[in-house]
Amino acid sequence: MSDSMSDLGSGFWNIRGSFRVGGILDVGAQCSLVRLNSGKFIFLDSYKLTGDVRDEVMALTDNGKKVEAVLNVHPFHTTYCAQMAKDFPEAIFYGSRRHREQVPEVNWSEDLVESNAVTSRYPELEFSLPKGIYYIAPDDKIHAGSLLVFHPASKSFHVDDTFMTPPMKILDALLPEVLLSPTTKAALLDEPDAGKQYCDWAMAIADKWGDTRNFCAAHTHRIEFKAGEFGQALKKAVDKARPKLEDAE
Repeated sequence: MSDSMSDLGSGFWNIRGSFRVGGILDVGAQCSLVRLNSGKFIFLDSYKLTGDVRDEVMALTDNGKKVEAVLNVHPFHTTYCAQMAKDFPEAIFYGSRRHREQVPEVNWSEDLVESNAVTSRYPELEFSLPKGIYYIAPDDKIHAGSLLVFHPASKSFHVDDTFMTPPMKILDALLPEVLLSPTTKAALLDEPDAGKQYCDWAMAIADKWGDTRNFCAAHTHRIEFKAGEFGQALKKAVDKARPKLEDAE
């Protein structure tokens, strides 16, 4: 999968690249670049920028000097953090507790990426942590939890693993879909109503961010939705999963 950078308008760019599992299967990776009202920039997630994409990013950001921060929003996406810190040494790096543990060579901010102290600094964006599931699951194979980010100006939704797109991109134009992480059930908290908490939260996201036009999901691809389609697609996915998730309580 070759690297690409898409301008989604209103100061939001989605960058897509490669991530090979076991050095063989390319499941893809992403990060997004956001221009703040101040004229500076932040990244959502880390990635190793190369070639034309790197040149374009550096041209936009005055050779990286205007990159204020990198917000690493998925606790289990740590592979490129150290490289990103080398590329943007003047930026503040925010991550979860797990980022600090897994990549100690990065000079992490004391403020966790999911904290109000961080999310309140960026009024250009809206954030949400899932309810009813682990943000950092005890099992390293369970990646359903992440910090979700919405950019109202461009109606772009950046998400890693919590919600996904189908692997068959060719079907998007006919039937754009949203999928829940296949590890969602395994990620449920040990609480009586965890499944209901999660489904109710996801339904609220479908209402709040239902007018998403650019759905940027990790490991699959980006989908462009028409007005109202995203909210309907997410509600359909939640309705389908709810009986199984609530039965697991």
